[in-house]
Amino acid sequence: MTDISRVLSRADENLPSSLDKLFELLRIKSISTDPAFKADVRKAADWLVAYLSSIGFTASVRDTSGHPMVVAHHDGASPNAPNLLFYGHYDVQPVDPIELWENDPFAPAVKTGDSGRKIITGRGTSDDKGQLMTFVEACRAYKETTGALPCRITILFEGEEESGSPSLKPFLKAHADELKADFALVCDTGMWDPETPAIAAGLRGLVGEEIVITAADRDLHSGMFGGAAANPIHILSDILAGLHDATGTVTLPGFYHGVEEVPADIRATWDKLGATTEKFLGEIGLSVPSGEKGRSVLELTWARPTAEVNGIVGGYTGEGFKTVIAAKASAKVSFRLVGKQDPALIRESFRAYVRSKIPADCSVEFHPHGGSPAIQLPYDSVLLNKAKDALSAEWPKPAVIIGMGGSIPIVGDFQKLLGMESLLVGFGLSDDRIHSPNEKYELNSFHKGIRSWVRILQALA
Repeated sequence: MTDISRVLSRADENLPSSLDKLFELLRIKSISTDPAFKADVRKAADWLVAYLSSIGFTASVRDTSGHPMVVAHHDGASPNAPNLLFYGHYDVQPVDPIELWENDPFAPAVKTGDSGRKIITGRGTSDDKGQLMTFVEACRAYKETTGALPCRITILFEGEEESGSPSLKPFLKAHADELKADFALVCDTGMWDPETPAIAAGLRGLVGEEIVITAADRDLHSGMFGGAAANPIHILSDILAGLHDATGTVTLPGFYHGVEEVPADIRATWDKLGATTEKFLGEIGLSVPSGEKGRSVLELTWARPTAEVNGIVGGYTGEGFKTVIAAKASAKVSFRLVGKQDPALIRESFRAYVRSKIPADCSVEFHPHGGSPAIQLPYDSVLLNKAKDALSAEWPKPAVIIGMGGSIPIVGDFQKLLGMESLLVGFGLSDDRIHSPNEKYELNSFHKGIRSWVRILQALA
């Protein structure tokens, strides 16, 4: 029997005890956002250090100005083996409203779900304790079988992900030399469906801007001044309407600089996933597609940039009616970025466009709300394709390379502060109810997640 076959068999044999260990961690109420649970968050960190130490890692709790980090190291079978940083978070969301839970959120159990499949119930099962434990248990299976790990491993478990990660950037900066690796592994994502694993190759970046337009020096009576005085709501409406043309294309000069087309083979794979416009929009009560014409919904949400208006304020919005021309009007606008789009250039292009639309006797203020570039692994990355082949060998259907419409800040931090690319592999499902009552994690996700990491570590070594 080959080493990997032996390790996979050991992972199978370990499943009952792996569940026992996961349940121990799940019972700890590590709610990071609520000060009442500060001691529980610390308890979870201590538990992880003790368990990692028991399987051969050099592990420690690292204090921060908030909740602690867990850092652990293990040598590889060869000193020349790749050096990998694995990231996860051990804190969880609050459980409110508690009355909607079918069972105690901190009394995990294995049950039969509505799908007929076995599920692990409880807060943190999918986000992210169950996910991080798949990696730990893969390492355990390797150690118990071969006495070594195929790669050099550093583990970073955070205790503040669910409360904004205030300590993370300072910690990464302070410990950059210790944490820097060849690349990072992040297990806080999901599968395409219960039989199809996925690797996220791209995360969209973000630029947020709030604009405030001022016209007259006070609110005006619309009968006395209407038709003569500038109306900031009209000005704002014209600005926002002009952000897109009739085809859904964003009109800002230079907006698409750095945006690349999805390779034809990747796009063909996405087309086979069956995410039709009707199905995608039907789930939210819509039917008519928006955005750039001629693009699939997966292209639009995974691989194309956007300009969205997130809020508008102006004039009288109370009960009844008030015939007033407001002195001010404001809007919050966000841009999702892809490829090599530069957040600073997008922000300046937007501001220049807005200024060009402001009458000479009116003014505009800008208030920035964050800016981060997109993250994109090359679709032909050796790292990506080794992991894809490893996952495809484990699951019933071949792994797919996907994009993600949102952002995972830690991935940007790894790239910017540590100079590392990240491989995003997770085993959650869209119906895991993360952040909601009755969170669950498929037992199959946990079991095959462990086996998947065994295969990935072997492939990367």
